[in-house]
Order: sequence, then C-alpha cells, then structure tokens
Amino acid sequence: MNITVIGSGNIGSALVNGLLRRGISPENITMADINREALAVFASKGVIVTQDNVEAVKSADMIVLCVKPYLVQPVIEGFLPALSAQAVLISVAAGITLEQLSRLIGKRALFRVIPNTAMAVNQSMTCIAAENASPEQEKAVLDLFGLVGKTAVIDESLMNAATVIASCGTAFALRYLRAATVAGIELGFRPDLAVGMVAQTMSGAAALIAESGCHPEQEIDKVTTPKGITIKGLNELEHAGFSSAVIKGILAAYSVFEK
Repeated sequence: MNITVIGSGNIGSALVNGLLRRGISPENITMADINREALAVFASKGVIVTQDNVEAVKSADMIVLCVKPYLVQPVIEGFLPALSAQAVLISVAAGITLEQLSRLIGKRALFRVIPNTAMAVNQSMTCIAAENASPEQEKAVLDLFGLVGKTAVIDESLMNAATVIASCGTAFALRYLRAATVAGIELGFRPDLAVGMVAQTMSGAAALIAESGCHPEQEIDKVTTPKGITIKGLNELEHAGFSSAVIKGILAAYSVFEK
C-alpha cells in the first residue's frame, strides 16, 4: 500500500517516523511539503519526497492530509484532478468535518482522524470517524493507525471532544510532568533524573489502567494508607483545586470549537 502524507509538520512527521519505526518500507511512503529542509530529513531516511502535491497523490492508495485547517480547501483543490477513484482521503485537520471534506472532494471514502504526536513512538491515541467507506477501507485505516498506537472508532459528533482529550491531552499530561519534575529538583534530584522518574511513573500508572481496565480510584486506593503520605499529598492537591483545574482546562479548550 502506498501512503502519501501531505504536510511535514509535527503531526505529519510523527506519523511517518512512527511508521518507519514499525518497519514500514520508506519506499511505500511519500511525503509532500513546500519546506525543502523538512523534506531533506525524510529523504535521508529513504522516504520519497516531493514539493508537488499532484505528483504525490497520483499513485497513492491513502492520502493523509496533515495541514492546518485553513489550508485544507486549497490543498485538496490543487491535487483533486490527479486523485484516483480508489484513493482514500484521511484528514487530521482539527475542526474540519466530513461534510466539509465531502463538499470539496465528492462522494468517496473519507476519514476524519485525530491522533497525537506520540505516533512518533507508536503510542498515539487515535480517534477515527468515517464516511462512504467500505469495511475493507475502514480496516485498512484502522490497521495503519494501529501501527502507531491505539485506535478507537467514534461518532463524528465526538471528534472535537476527542481532539481535546486525546490530542491536547498530551500537553496537559506533560504540564503535570513538568511540575512534578520541578518539585523533584527542589527535593534534591538532578533534572535529568527527576524527569525520568516522573515520566516512568506516569507511564506505569497509565499502563496499570490500560491493561487492567480498573477505575483510577481503585489503583489510587492501593497506595493510599490511613494517615499516610499519599493521602496527605492528594488532599493538598485537591485543596489547591487540582481536579477542578484539569476539568476546567479541558472544557475551556473545548469551548474554542463552539465559537
């Protein structure tokens, strides 16, 4: 299968790096962008690169559109005449609906996808909504993004919420990592050791929930003893509004879609 990625920004780069990491042949990946320097990085890895979107889509089975939302229309209109009837279009542009894509490209297999930058290390949470797609095409897209993390098929009405939880959520989680690292430094650890300790602790905590299916509070209870140090820290976090701040931050991010 030939995959074309249009856009070499953070998301496009993360996808290609994740695919290469999983052993996908670079000869099956084409990356298109106007940025010569960005393309040179991927050319050195064996990826086919071009500044011509029309050339990039000619032999593509899947086109992953990794451009800013305001560029979606001009980019699609630019390569549309060269698009084969069987090609599947996948958009990762936040806020661009399947209906909008359909108006631009006509009735064909379309996918709206929200991944995150952890694709680069094969740990993305990718949410997918489809239109006019066959079961085989849906499976192909799930398989593609399954190479770079976990996937979930959701109703398109939840896609903006998925953007906030699974895409913006990376930044929210990393802000906790940064804060805990700063605390660790104050307690005496070197910065590199502190960040490594916190990152591994977060990874382990997430794995406990992902693999067990337990509610987070069940795992919290296992390390929270009466009059212990964990409950003291948890209560101080809540007194300072930790849970409320997280919820308010997520809802504030979502409100951008409603303007």
